Amino acid sequence: MSDSRLINFGAGPSALPASVLQEAAQGLLNFNGTGIGIAEISHRSKEFTACIAELEAQIRTQLDVPQTHSILFTQGGGTGQFSAVVLNLLARYRLLHPDVPTDEIALDYVVTGSWSKKAAEEARRLGGGRVNVAVDARPYSKDGKSFDNIPGPDAYSFSSDPALIYYCENETVDGVEFSHDPASPASFPFHLLPKNALVPLVADYSSSFMSRAIPRLADHAVIYAGAQKNIGPAGLTILIVRNDCLVDVDAAAKLGATPVPLTFSYKTIADSKSLYNTPSVLAIYISGLVLKRSRELGGVKYYEEVNRRKADKLYGVIKEGEAKGVFKAKVKEGSGSLMNIVFDVIGDGAEAKFISGAEERGMRSLKGHRSVGGIRISLYNAVTEEQTDVLIEYMKEFLA
Repeated sequence: MSDSRLINFGAGPSALPASVLQEAAQGLLNFNGTGIGIAEISHRSKEFTACIAELEAQIRTQLDVPQTHSILFTQGGGTGQFSAVVLNLLARYRLLHPDVPTDEIALDYVVTGSWSKKAAEEARRLGGGRVNVAVDARPYSKDGKSFDNIPGPDAYSFSSDPALIYYCENETVDGVEFSHDPASPASFPFHLLPKNALVPLVADYSSSFMSRAIPRLADHAVIYAGAQKNIGPAGLTILIVRNDCLVDVDAAAKLGATPVPLTFSYKTIADSKSLYNTPSVLAIYISGLVLKRSRELGGVKYYEEVNRRKADKLYGVIKEGEAKGVFKAKVKEGSGSLMNIVFDVIGDGAEAKFISGAEERGMRSLKGHRSVGGIRISLYNAVTEEQTDVLIEYMKEFLA
């Protein structure tokens, strides 16, 4: 790390590898020898279309995405997909079931944190079906009202034929995450899903996308992620959409489905190879550089191992702090995130003192989300193990 660069533990836009930023700086002046900067070049030029095709190939290869699914690039972030998912999958459902009354269409939401709660609220706002909260994690929390856990399988109640089943794999605000160990009570209960041939399972993977393999990826209808966590700058949203969900939204509208804006239509995006309108050119370019570097390091397997070591160290020192009455974990053991680790610093003025001391040592963006407070440490791929160790050492000093 150079003297001018700090350690960025921010939740997004988050850290990017220094080597990628240096290469991107050259691309801003002269992209691939074209004599034109990447932020200036036509998105329909052969050089950029090769760039976006390479990004798609990197994702497909590193995540082992089957040909049954398309990879799309769009804008609007995860929040935009709260709406797009509902509109596209309601259109799909209407085409499959043209005679089902609207009030009998179920949209199932697994509410385990702030983002899934917002997604369910948007589905209610849009209408077109009845929102069924398949599980709400708050009644299972320590205080009965917080998001601090992933409930066990007995808590879930899915509809028999929903238009979609939504879950957020990693809740950045609350630091709660589904386990990737199928034997863990905190893993997603795939075995409880309706036994339909093509279950419309939707997952928000924004916070952990490309940090590890996605369990049962092929069983998902839609997976989406904002790029600004592990992959690139803000402005790019990546989708993995099962091909049967690329439906004619105009035909569905004629049957009574809500009309879908064309820039939200998955089929429109797919048919135009993500170039229906001008995409986030710079973000796509930098994301491609990040994933090229990821492949050279060993891909998602490499990052899963490193990220687990980082998180284990951090959870270990938080536990030390709890024993001394200095720190307090916000999430129940077994439900904590590997990417976003949240805790409180106990005592009047202690949190401000902790943040101030960290900033004096060149660490930034440790303050928790405004809705929950406390401390939030985001350990995205570009945060190295060495940088994490700097934080661990400071936390131990703070405890002493």
